Amino acid sequence: MADPAVIVVGNEKGGAGKSTLAIHIVCGLLHAGRRVAIIDLDLRQRSMAKFFANRAAWMAGNDQVLPMPVEPDMGDGKALAKADEQVQLARFQTAFAQARAEADVILIDTPGGDTLLSRTAHGLADQIVTPMNDSFVDFDLLGQIDPVTLELLKPSIYSESVWEARKHRAITEGRQATIDWIVVVNRMAVAAARNRQRLEERMEKLARRVGFRIGPGLRDRVIYRELFPFGLTVADLSNEVRPVAVSLAHVAARQEMRNLMLALGLDGSALDASLDAAA
Repeated sequence: MADPAVIVVGNEKGGAGKSTLAIHIVCGLLHAGRRVAIIDLDLRQRSMAKFFANRAAWMAGNDQVLPMPVEPDMGDGKALAKADEQVQLARFQTAFAQARAEADVILIDTPGGDTLLSRTAHGLADQIVTPMNDSFVDFDLLGQIDPVTLELLKPSIYSESVWEARKHRAITEGRQATIDWIVVVNRMAVAAARNRQRLEERMEKLARRVGFRIGPGLRDRVIYRELFPFGLTVADLSNEVRPVAVSLAHVAARQEMRNLMLALGLDGSALDASLDAAA
């Protein structure tokens, strides 16, 4: 069996929407028939792990069957968060080995911040997906700009981290080994703004300089938040699975998911159909 593809969702800034993006990618892959393993390295918060625990509970309480990922056991997250970094690394390596044996895609959700686990995960990635909010505050982790002219000066700390991961991959696996890096802008407001145009121009310059692709993110929609307690995404909604009222906004959200999957080079065909009950 071929080695599984490894997708790392990463950004050293908290609040960028990493876990939201991660669970939607996983659910899109599951509905495309892929065998997915998940590893949640945000040891204290563990939003992705909680989401799929909610999913299992919702299915049991509603007599429904939905696809689920493999989740290697790393033990108690809060206890592990207090453990020595080498202990954390050993647990991660064991979980990763299990995931490689059981899945054809491994998705790793990383914490905000620079940790040994996060650096290790980035070095294993075939693809890094970096969400950022529609803001120069988030851009600051990718690139530094001149405070007077707003011109791009140089790559910032997270771009340097990805460069180190790429260098490590090339050294350990040969020059042909590459990491595809895609940056997506999350939680975009509906209305266009002058600030966004400035941001997009700097992102395009930085993309050419450090080598990432710019992809579509997820807008700030209520549906992405209101389905979380059930462990569901818009990809799961159907005539049988409908814990909330369905509307045209959900159809638009499903299209956003499909566009994201296609930009990542993943199968978006399972999201093609519109919701039958959409108004």
